[in-house]
Amino acid sequence: MNKNFDPTIIFVIIALAVMAGALKTPIFFWGIIGYVIYRVMNKNKKRDRSSRYERRDRTRDRQSTRRSQQEEYRERRERMEADYRRRRQENQKPRSAPARRPRPPKNNPYKSSGIKKYKEYEYEAAIEDFKKALEIDDRDIAVHFNIACAYSLTEQKEKSFFHLSQAVELGFKDFERIKTHDALAFLRIQDEFEAFQANGYQMTTNMKASTDEVLEENSALLEQLKQLAALRDKGLLTEDEFLLQKKKLLG
Repeated sequence: MNKNFDPTIIFVIIALAVMAGALKTPIFFWGIIGYVIYRVMNKNKKRDRSSRYERRDRTRDRQSTRRSQQEEYRERRERMEADYRRRRQENQKPRSAPARRPRPPKNNPYKSSGIKKYKEYEYEAAIEDFKKALEIDDRDIAVHFNIACAYSLTEQKEKSFFHLSQAVELGFKDFERIKTHDALAFLRIQDEFEAFQANGYQMTTNMKASTDEVLEENSALLEQLKQLAALRDKGLLTEDEFLLQKKKLLG
């Protein structure tokens, strides 16, 4: 049987034939009426069928859109989870800790003894203690400033300029004190002081070169004195010979 065949047609034909016989009217007239009814019914069925197809298509579109949104959400969630796992693994990797500068002791005994000797006008002894204090903490601003003053008082300008510039570089800001402090009077009358001041109380290139030469000479002199002391300790030099050679080196 044809799938498009509508059994309603048979019912309509039978109904029209009965009415035509009952009313004794021409069958042709009722045939026209039946045809019109059939066309109207068929049109309504087509409309209903089309509506069903449209609803079905809209349903499919909504389902397809929902599936696309679900897939997109799933992919986004997978990316977020992968990124979270990657960052967690990176955070768990051991990181090499930066090398920390050892903290200097809160109480530097050589700093205290150096200040005490400085106040007692024992400048050479104070300088030795300040040197030892810098070996413990070479970033102590006060020690650099005090040893600069001690070097100025003993008229060792290169070393005084060096430690004063170190103090400024580390954060010393009391420039008025540099201009007026009595212990630095010897520095202020030096030809290099004007350039030193104009350079922000930092040593110029020429001053650094001169200071390096002095430090090298002192290092060589210290090494020679150590060698003389070693010879004396071994008994190769007498005490008088040691003092004589030492006097010659110190000039």
